Amino acid sequence: MAEVRITGLHKRYGAFHAVRGIDLHIRDGEFTVLVGPSGCGKSTLLRTIAGLEESSQGTIEIGGEVV
Repeated sequence: MAEVRITGLHKRYGAFHAVRGIDLHIRDGEFTVLVGPSGCGKSTLLRTIAGLEESSQGTIEIGGEVV
């Protein structure tokens, strides 16, 4: 599995901030779990990492390449 690095990630839907200022570094071979209440942005974060949603701001690198 490739290293994932997220810096200053924001995702907005109009005026609504679904994800605000996420910084995350997952090293190659690590397992990470996202937990939190409904509506806190877990699915939006994962959809943005997967490329199914476009971020409003910030960068996502997978394996050293910006996606």
